Amino acid sequence: MTQGDRDRLVALRKVAGKQITQRQASEELGLSVRQVKRLVKELKKRGDEAVVHRLRGKASNRRIEEAVEQEAMEILSRDVYQGFGPTLASEYLRDKHGIEASKETVRQWMMRKKLWRGTKGKVTEVHLWRPRRSRCGELVQWDTSTHDWLEGRGETIYLIAMIDDATSRLFARFVRHDSSEENMKMAWSYLEKFGRPVSFYTDKASLFRTAEKRRRDEPGVDKDPVEMPPTQIARALGELGIGWIAAHSPQAKGRVERNFLTAQDRLVKGLRVAGAATLEQANQYLEEIYLVWWERELTVAPASPDDAHRPIEVVHNLAGAWSHVETRQVRNDYTLRFDSVLYRVKRESIVSGLRGATVRVEKRLDGSLAVRYQDRYLGCELCEAHAVEPIAVEAKPVPAARKPVAPRSNWNEKFDLKKAPPIWKAAQGSGRRTGESE
Repeated sequence: MTQGDRDRLVALRKVAGKQITQRQASEELGLSVRQVKRLVKELKKRGDEAVVHRLRGKASNRRIEEAVEQEAMEILSRDVYQGFGPTLASEYLRDKHGIEASKETVRQWMMRKKLWRGTKGKVTEVHLWRPRRSRCGELVQWDTSTHDWLEGRGETIYLIAMIDDATSRLFARFVRHDSSEENMKMAWSYLEKFGRPVSFYTDKASLFRTAEKRRRDEPGVDKDPVEMPPTQIARALGELGIGWIAAHSPQAKGRVERNFLTAQDRLVKGLRVAGAATLEQANQYLEEIYLVWWERELTVAPASPDDAHRPIEVVHNLAGAWSHVETRQVRNDYTLRFDSVLYRVKRESIVSGLRGATVRVEKRLDGSLAVRYQDRYLGCELCEAHAVEPIAVEAKPVPAARKPVAPRSNWNEKFDLKKAPPIWKAAQGSGRRTGESE
């Protein structure tokens, strides 16, 4: 008998002794008056055992057989299910092995088998809550996760995810590189499937924003920020009329970050069970299993039924927008150089003012090249490599051998001016007469 049962027994005895009314007892115990009447009647028949339920301590009629529990624990003890939590384990037992058990039942089984240890939740600092956007497509969070998705079974892959803020609808794909090209392909696929959202919400990575170059020791507080040219993705978003919002912290784009936490647990284990070891197998499981589960379990209905996605119009050239764009100047012979390759504008595409003009060169995602002048695309062809004649280099003449130089005379090596005779004595010794005219 628990302490609650003892307290209930005291109140029922007071009712039986007519010390309090049944209504007062019902208010004290939090029961209905009808329930109090029934308990008082049982108290007179069975005594103090009336407050204890008759089924307490007995096995439930709906209890799962012990053989089923043993089979489930043998399955969850395999290496492929290592690290599974009760919720995910109950789903795999139901879907793959036909064992129906609630997550709480599986939790008790796993704790008895020491496959799971319950932990108390820690109170952490919570970021300021921001309400969802009201319409689907009004704000889409976009980010990439670096993780050992295949657990060493294959190559290194990255997960690019786009999640709608209003509905939590997820659009994701595994790629080999977290590059501008792969992110452009991902955005292109999103636009073709759903349309143009109002804004994308990303971090401040170099894919989306060009950082100002500064020296490490240079103070940046008193210096005005310099307007930097847009990145290729930022330029494409501007051409398609899609806004870009930069998050100042990971917590600000918490919806896509929490998606990655779920994926790094559930998706990794699902790929392990499926035996995925390549990029293609990982994407197949992602599209056919994981995203279907996410759509069914975690998406919500938006506050407004209106879809904020806008259609792709004729003026929106997706192939031209999602490409690497640079500018070049057309030479006088209607040629231009791009990536160290010389291209020539076809004769039928030559228009007035093209010579010396600046054109837009688009390197498409499929590897093709497109050149646009003003509002029209020009036909270009690859110039054949010009034969370059080798320049004859004249041999330098070999300088003639120098004649040997005679050694210098050392007749005055031991000459000392202080020990020399006076000039007049030297003159007498030379035979010259004094006073002779020259």
